[in-house]
Amino acid sequence: MKIKSIRAVRIKLPKPAKTVKPRRPAWSKSAVRAMPVNLYPEFSRMPGETPGGGLGSVWVQVTAEDGTWGLGQAAFGDPVAAFVNTVIAPILEGRNCMAIEYLNDLVLRVSQRFGTSGTASTAMSGVDLALWDLKGKLLGQPVYSLLGGPVRESITCYATSDDLDWSQELGFTKFKITNPAHYSESDAGIRAVVDHVAQAREQVGQTRDLMINPVMSYNVEFALRLLEELKPYNLRWFEEPLVPTDAEGLAELRRSAPWVAIATGEDHHGRHAFLNLVEKRAVDIIQPDLSWGGGLTEAMKVHVIGEMAGIATIPHGGANTPFGQHFAMAATESPMAEFWMGTDPGVPLEDVSRIPGAAVPVNGKIVPSSAPGFGMEFEESDISEWPERTSD
Repeated sequence: MKIKSIRAVRIKLPKPAKTVKPRRPAWSKSAVRAMPVNLYPEFSRMPGETPGGGLGSVWVQVTAEDGTWGLGQAAFGDPVAAFVNTVIAPILEGRNCMAIEYLNDLVLRVSQRFGTSGTASTAMSGVDLALWDLKGKLLGQPVYSLLGGPVRESITCYATSDDLDWSQELGFTKFKITNPAHYSESDAGIRAVVDHVAQAREQVGQTRDLMINPVMSYNVEFALRLLEELKPYNLRWFEEPLVPTDAEGLAELRRSAPWVAIATGEDHHGRHAFLNLVEKRAVDIIQPDLSWGGGLTEAMKVHVIGEMAGIATIPHGGANTPFGQHFAMAATESPMAEFWMGTDPGVPLEDVSRIPGAAVPVNGKIVPSSAPGFGMEFEESDISEWPERTSD
């Protein structure tokens, strides 16, 4: 079966059900969050106000010659949509839609001159995920079956949220919290983080997994000082403390603070970036993003790299999408999945706007759809053209 067309598209998601009144606004509307650019005080630390966050999702539709289509999700707006339409589509259209490994390699090769991370890998993600969705539909199988079948009955999820009471009420037993400080704040920043972690540990108890995500906001000196202070709170892991280019710094943290696991990967794109981390023994847990880092094909290769080194692969935001759910169902060394929970406390997860057909956690566990492909329940009327930019 040949590919008839590949195009970047917009998708209309269903509106939230709104059957229950929220108890209070979610942490994601008010929690101060350190990000690399808001090291400079001119840039806000408030949610939704950080530069670079407004480019939005890009979806990719791959249509076979018999009219069957698959969908994949990428990110970062117009630059990625343009790469899909002008670089990837012309080289893949007309080829065998089942030959995903071959198609993936073509995209990697044509991307070399552009650089195979960033825009290129994000565009590749949307196309690759759409190809897997299409293949599952054509074969009448869920994607996790195409990957070799389920390796677990359900997926254990951890909640990323500062609304820990609500996460606990929903049945989660593993938790990750945000980071309020930059390395530039020195002692005051360390005190702010320690206070934040101490309050979280008191809320969830001593026997539950607790993690923190600095999102590239530390340097090695600050991180080492902070890890000493956080030692009594028994963190399960310390996530993405440094910028992704500093593999040597991550390795130094790992050697100097063996009492906590180092996790990173959402801003590392492609197998080669993860191979570098593993070869340097710079990380204990790798966290590729399936919509940014090359898609499902690339994530499975990353998983093999980690598996060979005894390192778990736990994708960024994996439980929030059917793509990550199907990965976790089929990947042996993926012991849990992240569920990013930024919605208002009191509102049931099934009432929240999400990809139709995607499962939501129940008591901290999730079971992906067994419908063909990724099991997404979109209609043709939900899909529209990505608008071309016009010059003034």
